[in-house]
Amino acid sequence: MAVAHDSHDRAPVVRSLAEFDRNSGNALERMIFNHRLAVMVLCAFVTVALALVAATKLHLNASFESMLPQSQPYIQNYLDNRNELRGLGNVLRVVVASREGDIFDPAYQDTLKKINDELILTPGVDRAWVKSLWTPSVRWTEVTEEGFQGGPVMPDAYDGSPKATEALKLNIARAGIVGRFVGNDFRSSMIFVPLLDKDPATGAPIDYRALSATLEDNIRTKFEQGGGQATPAVNIHIIGFAKLVGDLIDGVSQVMTYFAIAALIAIIVIFAYTRCARSTALVVACSVVAVVWQLGLIAGLGFALDPFSILVPFLIFAIGVSHGAQKMNGIVQDIARGTHRLIAARFTFRRLFLAGMTALVADAVGFAVLMVIDIPVIQSLALSASIGVAVLIFTNLILLPVLLSYTGVSATAAQRSLKAESSASTGLWAWLERFTERRWAIGAIAVSAILTVAGFVVSLQLKIGDLEPGAPELRADSRYNRDNAFITANYSLSSDQFAVIVKTAAEGCLKYDTLIEADRLAWTLQQVPGVQTTVFLGDAVRQITAGSYEGNPKWVTLARNQDVLNYGAQQASVNNPDLFNNDCSVMPVIAYLTDHRAETLDRVVAAAAGFAEAHSSPERAFLLAAGSAGIEAATNIVVKEANRTMLFYVYGAVIVLCFITFRNWRAVVVAVVPLVVTSILCEALMVVLGIGVKVGTLPVIALGVGIGVDYALYLLSIQLAQQRADATLAEAHRCALQFTGKVVALVGVTLAAGVVTWIWSPIKFQADMGILLTFMFVWNMVGALILIPALSHFLLKDTVRAQRFGTLPELSLAA
Repeated sequence: MAVAHDSHDRAPVVRSLAEFDRNSGNALERMIFNHRLAVMVLCAFVTVALALVAATKLHLNASFESMLPQSQPYIQNYLDNRNELRGLGNVLRVVVASREGDIFDPAYQDTLKKINDELILTPGVDRAWVKSLWTPSVRWTEVTEEGFQGGPVMPDAYDGSPKATEALKLNIARAGIVGRFVGNDFRSSMIFVPLLDKDPATGAPIDYRALSATLEDNIRTKFEQGGGQATPAVNIHIIGFAKLVGDLIDGVSQVMTYFAIAALIAIIVIFAYTRCARSTALVVACSVVAVVWQLGLIAGLGFALDPFSILVPFLIFAIGVSHGAQKMNGIVQDIARGTHRLIAARFTFRRLFLAGMTALVADAVGFAVLMVIDIPVIQSLALSASIGVAVLIFTNLILLPVLLSYTGVSATAAQRSLKAESSASTGLWAWLERFTERRWAIGAIAVSAILTVAGFVVSLQLKIGDLEPGAPELRADSRYNRDNAFITANYSLSSDQFAVIVKTAAEGCLKYDTLIEADRLAWTLQQVPGVQTTVFLGDAVRQITAGSYEGNPKWVTLARNQDVLNYGAQQASVNNPDLFNNDCSVMPVIAYLTDHRAETLDRVVAAAAGFAEAHSSPERAFLLAAGSAGIEAATNIVVKEANRTMLFYVYGAVIVLCFITFRNWRAVVVAVVPLVVTSILCEALMVVLGIGVKVGTLPVIALGVGIGVDYALYLLSIQLAQQRADATLAEAHRCALQFTGKVVALVGVTLAAGVVTWIWSPIKFQADMGILLTFMFVWNMVGALILIPALSHFLLKDTVRAQRFGTLPELSLAA
């Protein structure tokens, strides 16, 4: 076969198909390129089939349990006892505020009753435990000379008359519910709405998107638009996990529009590099096909998209475009030297398939390590992303070269490639080459060391958990957070509840010793900064005991007489049935917190855990934790542990992968150090921006490391191959820059373009991830282009040439 060779003696120039042996190459190459039409037909069939699956079966949702770290002991305690702890899990709080007047307006009460009835009939609501001024479970009690008197706060014969209104005012005062069910200014009242985990009619998990839409349509929109005497103007404020998830899903729908923007940016970046419309279109199309396959597969496996996994298609698209650009660049350069387009595609496949596979494995590592985090929503993200990376092997490593073998590239793109190759030793690339020199290498390493040390010092202030009040998943000015701010400002008890579960034998929570120990726990928690107050069965028993003795304050105590305690608990169960379960074996001690910031939760957990360890016995166990704040505290513990474990695994896997690829520990150090620097600076950036480590931001560093190592794989593979061929470090790095440097920069820009649009998401944690991933992708690129030659000067300058060990699998200089 008569062939010519390029000036770098790398890729043979084969101008005619007649000069090429179609049976050359490995078995995989022959199977693909000798049956190109079959490959395209098969991929087209799979694309159409999976697109139909995605269109018909894929849906957005999230579940309460998927956000919980399932094996964490506190969460296990909650899940084991959640049926006994109504109101301490998944609940909604709906506040109806009058715009004009107060809650004693008869028209307001009529509206409140309608809203109350509408909520009770809403699918997914645990109707028996709904509480409001219009439910009989909200009661008043007082002591008279004839004994106890009590009843529902809402008078039985309430008709809006002045007499009935006065009775309502009196009952509210007697019940002591101001600040809990009635606003401090008497201009609003709250409806407490516990939710079921599953729809009792169908057995299916509650659809939070549908529930949120129902609340908006049947409650907020319907009742906020009233006016006049018959229907007073009211504002509806709704908070709770289900509403939060509903708002997140609504925000996700908006985020999907950013996908088109990300695609447009990628098209502009690649076209600006190649100036070839057909190859640019194919690269983007193959990446879109990868996204379609990924969505179809996860829908076919029965998974739903949630606010976390919805980000995966963006990443898969960006990764696909970046790897596609590598393949396209190789074909462009071969065609520019005169090779036939089919042969150029085969040569590029032959030289880049293994390199592409290695890079995709590195990408997969960044996703796979997320499986160690025991939070189903994160594991779902990891699985979805792993599927996406797997399909890229077919769409971008196989399908794209096959398509380009038919279309080739434009003559303009080919000429531009030759011109760019001839000018690769000037301008920016010549400047980057200087980092192989000792003076420049020392400067680059010194600056990096200073930045790393400064970043590390700042990163020591990195917090675990939420740093802001309200729902940090959403913007501070979102409707949900404005609702939360209103409720916090107008009600004495916050929605941040931390509950310690007191578990005993049946009837054990009535025992004097148990109540005394629970009272000591309540007192201990009250001393913790950030705790507003505590509530437990003993409070009600004390009140009822004093009432039984003519309200004498001396009897505001827990009596040692068991009959007195039994009577107090029996009366308490009428007014507050959620203070203990049916057989009195489970009793929560509830602390209301001022906020759910990480520091507050840490203090409460430390106090409660210390008490539980010291006071638990065979007769009674103090188990942490329930309530929204308790669940969040448990999640913070898991995130804190997983943060370092995850980094250990991802760096361990990347180091092993690099060692297998380079077979030189010094090269591994050169590849990994820029990643470490970027990780430290990313943590420092989180501190500066006030972003805590939580479920939403935990995956960022793992993804940045797993994907960022691609830069080192492309640059060092060429550099090491040249050094083993007797080139000096400067020559080897010049060759790496010439053939891969520009594409490495292109990859960094493309990856950043794929996620930068998240910054404008209405979902705060998505915006945070967008900022951090954009920073990591760009900084990993800059670090690779500058630090790899600088570190190579000290670690790889002469070592590789001297060792002469083995031979790497053939990697393209046109990567």
